[in-house]
Amino acid sequence: MTLTTEDFDYDLPHELIAQTPIKKRDASRLLVLDHQTGEMSDKHFYDIIDYLNPGDAVVMNNSRVMPARIYGVKPATGGHVEVLLLHNTQGDEWETLMKPAKRLKVGTVVSFGNGALTATVTKELDHGGRMIEFHYDGIFMEILEKLGETPLPPYIKEKLDDPERYQTVYAKDPGSAAAPTAGLHWTKELLQKVQDKGVKLVYLTLHVGLGTFRPVDEKNIEDHKMHSEFYQLSEESAKTLNDVRANGGRIIATGTTSIRTLETIGTKFHGEIHADSGWTDIFIKPGYQWQVVDAFITNFHLPKSTLVMLVAAFTGRENILNAYQHAIKERYRFFSFGDAMFIK
Repeated sequence: MTLTTEDFDYDLPHELIAQTPIKKRDASRLLVLDHQTGEMSDKHFYDIIDYLNPGDAVVMNNSRVMPARIYGVKPATGGHVEVLLLHNTQGDEWETLMKPAKRLKVGTVVSFGNGALTATVTKELDHGGRMIEFHYDGIFMEILEKLGETPLPPYIKEKLDDPERYQTVYAKDPGSAAAPTAGLHWTKELLQKVQDKGVKLVYLTLHVGLGTFRPVDEKNIEDHKMHSEFYQLSEESAKTLNDVRANGGRIIATGTTSIRTLETIGTKFHGEIHADSGWTDIFIKPGYQWQVVDAFITNFHLPKSTLVMLVAAFTGRENILNAYQHAIKERYRFFSFGDAMFIK
């Protein structure tokens, strides 16, 4: 049976979209779902420790969200421009989304921060984006820290008091246009407890682009094309994961970005885990043969999104849609600042 985008739709009351993070990260709710039986239980995120066994590995994406939204002007006309950085392709060239895109033709110059940073549009892209090349003196990331702001998803209307709440506590390598949000629930104290229980903590990097969140426009999900994102798994992390596997432990991913990295590597190396880096456009959907991940933590995702499809590839479509209906009935909070699921 060919699945359509509509097969992954559900009705979400608008008030369940979390607008702000809750005060304590690990006090968010946790819906535990058995992917085989469909059985569910309502917990809190700090209860996750009860579901982890000594010898397991918890894998986390340590990418840090860049202050990727910057505002500038066109010196030629004085027109205001908004730029969202998606990813650095080479040198000082970046793939971006720009507003108003129609007025930003190849050759247009934009100035930021009274000229501390300038950019020239070098190419118009298929999806309406623009390639731009930056010009500056000094260190780019330092300039960006001063001029940019952390971009929040469009469904979040509230202003964020503390930008660090849209970063994981282990965020390290800047490069993401959006947070790997399943990791927002971890606290340093809870991670220490997990480690003290004999669970390995393993880090990888996948710089989140906006392609993950783009709506699926095609009716047939097979026709959807994912955007590419850069990932990296170190020798040390690969060795730890292989040791865990060899000793019968589970590999438990925190979030869909960790899943996509691990499964990209598993697919590339026929089920084996090796240190690797590169670009992935893996699209995990029902019918996918899982290679590496045994269980995972994830948030509640947008209707008809590739992320709902990814989770359905593990649980089955009916199980995940039932779980979402349960979460709606129980008034769970949805999306980036919302509650979590543990799927085992």
